Amino acid sequence: MGHLFISAAHKSSGKTTLSIGLCAAFRQRGLQVQPFKKGPDYIDPMWLSRAAGKDCYNLDFHTQSHAEILTHFGHRHAQSDISIIEGNKGLYDGLDLDGSNSNAALATLLNSPVILVIDAQGMTRGIAPLILGYQAFEPDINIAGVILNQLGGSRHETKLRAVIEHYTNVPVVGAVHRDPLLKIQERHLGLIPSNEAQAVEQQIDLVAKRVAEQVNLDQLQAIADSAPIPDFEAPDNIISPATHIPTDIRIGIARDAAFGFYYPDDLEAFRAAGAELVNIDTLTDTTLPEIDGLFIGGGFPETHMQALSANTGLRTAIRNAIESGLPVYAECGGLMYLSRSLKWNDNCCDMVGALDMNIHMHQRPQGRGYVKLAVTGDSLWNHTATQPQQSTINAHEFHYSAPAKAFSKDTRFAYRVLRGHGVNGTSDGIVHHNVLANYSHMRDVKSNPWVQRFVAFVRQCTATRSQNSPT
Repeated sequence: MGHLFISAAHKSSGKTTLSIGLCAAFRQRGLQVQPFKKGPDYIDPMWLSRAAGKDCYNLDFHTQSHAEILTHFGHRHAQSDISIIEGNKGLYDGLDLDGSNSNAALATLLNSPVILVIDAQGMTRGIAPLILGYQAFEPDINIAGVILNQLGGSRHETKLRAVIEHYTNVPVVGAVHRDPLLKIQERHLGLIPSNEAQAVEQQIDLVAKRVAEQVNLDQLQAIADSAPIPDFEAPDNIISPATHIPTDIRIGIARDAAFGFYYPDDLEAFRAAGAELVNIDTLTDTTLPEIDGLFIGGGFPETHMQALSANTGLRTAIRNAIESGLPVYAECGGLMYLSRSLKWNDNCCDMVGALDMNIHMHQRPQGRGYVKLAVTGDSLWNHTATQPQQSTINAHEFHYSAPAKAFSKDTRFAYRVLRGHGVNGTSDGIVHHNVLANYSHMRDVKSNPWVQRFVAFVRQCTATRSQNSPT
């Protein structure tokens, strides 16, 4: 069992593409590859999961304690041959001045050797002080190798290798030449409709082939195998897939080309809580199945808004179910879908209409980054039952949309925004009947076991409906 931390000198150096290629290349060698992603993210993990053939899990200082990260990583790493951890931004970048939430801090916590990806376009001798500076800045960080990216040709590669060998003790474990076929466009990093699945596999295979040709996989594996396994406590909240857990409620989940931003461990938490998840395709299903609750996560509803709007059968079914008391949780894209309408550029489409607001897409993000929320008295879910002392929640947001108008004075919100933007800069978590809809994305972690709370709320609503139904 080995592990590597793929970081970079700065953002947009190509580490995501290289991480995808490494996961696929090691998998093609017959290894069990476990991918991880630092920080809050849905899109990169989708590609890493496809490349590795195993779910990618997020490791995030904002929502998880050090002990929880170690348990989260250690348990899943122990079931693999090699783990690939993709960082975010640059190696030393982070929110805090002391670097306590940086990539370097996570690599230190996990005892992971760092492979530094360097976009070397236009560089020759100047690459030496860059590497030496990264080594000297935090001497305890094990920069075990560099992968040179975006090279201009064989002469460029030869010069860089000579400079690095002469001035540093860091081995060059890969030199990837500039190749437009390797570039994954931002929109390509979005949700993958089923009819594009073959194209995605072809893209991953191409990246894996180029990486295997230009990166020394044997050397990387040896570096990974030299990494000590960090100490961690046995998990008490991770259920083996083979474990039989009886379910007593059914919760619908929107999973299609429009909605797909879900953390795999959150979905596992539903099963652990005794809930069966029932997939719903908001683009093609015209009715709701027999469900006790509904979860609509984030995604790109704006790119599918015509098809979502055209599916009047499902929109009507969801709206009627909400008016009849169906418990629903919606995040970001799900909130947009439950609104009256969605406008993007010159196009405006009707949505479900359960929430009394119209949503407009903007050119710039309306909210992005880490969020801290204070729970209000209007929260639907019983926070005190699972976390008696909790008053705040750490989460994250990233949305280009916002409500078109201010909310009425009688609108109820589950959260006050202490950091971030939410729906209007001060509040998040719109409460309507048994619906909770917010822009903030939650992680089911020890400090915020939201899945357990939601499932308990669904059970409560189901019991109330049974008591009130005519016999």
